[in-house]
Amino acid sequence: MSRIKKNDKVEILAGKDKGRQGKVLKVFGDKDTALVERLNVIKRHTRGGGQISKQGGIIDKEAPISLSKLMVICPKCSKKSRVGKRILEDGNRVRFCKKCDEQLDS
Repeated sequence: MSRIKKNDKVEILAGKDKGRQGKVLKVFGDKDTALVERLNVIKRHTRGGGQISKQGGIIDKEAPISLSKLMVICPKCSKKSRVGKRILEDGNRVRFCKKCDEQLDS
């Protein structure tokens, strides 16, 4: 169980986008990285596609950022917080905010 999941609101702790917030688009578990919407944007030079008529040029796209540089923002208390894990009575594992003790998974 990862401490950061898709659609979580996160804040970046280090780098050029430090302090900015965004929504997680995708998590790459094998590399411990994630794509955050409109953050950590890079320029990629691409060639035209030929018959498909894909236009070439310089495009902006999100680059993966390390999970260690991200911190989850609790939807209830709206503060960045560490994430704890808890096992419920029915055996399900859930994540919770360590500041307000509110459950993050629905």
